Amino acid sequence: MSEPASKLHVDSDWKAQAEAERTRLREAESKAADAQASRPRDPDGLPPADFRSLVGVLASQAVMGLGGYADPQSGKVMVDLAGARFAIDLLGTLEAKCAGNLSTEESEELKLTLGELRARFVQIAALIAKQSAAGAAPSAAPAKAAGGPSLIVPG
Repeated sequence: MSEPASKLHVDSDWKAQAEAERTRLREAESKAADAQASRPRDPDGLPPADFRSLVGVLASQAVMGLGGYADPQSGKVMVDLAGARFAIDLLGTLEAKCAGNLSTEESEELKLTLGELRARFVQIAALIAKQSAAGAAPSAAPAKAAGGPSLIVPG
């Protein structure tokens, strides 16, 4: 026996809510675009010197230390756990010192960035520890066997 097909019931309240949400999103996008356009432009094309840029610079340093970029000449990934930990710790200090003084957006972005970097740090540190325990040379990561860049851990 076949069951009757479900019918979606859309009432006028739902339509009004959906339209109000679309309007709110358009207004938010417009405000963000206006704010971006009103920022003074750096003659060198650099981003504005604001909190978001500061977090981005420190996060980039951490990602570099975690092997996020390969050396263009050798193709090998350099991992600097101490440097990555320092950049992550600086972000943690920034979070602690700025607590209560950030916008909700800034606070959430910093929290998310720190969470992702800390998780990645644990993954990379575990990979290196596993390689060391297996007796593999720190400079011969499994990625090399897969045709990817090899991993070099400074000594």
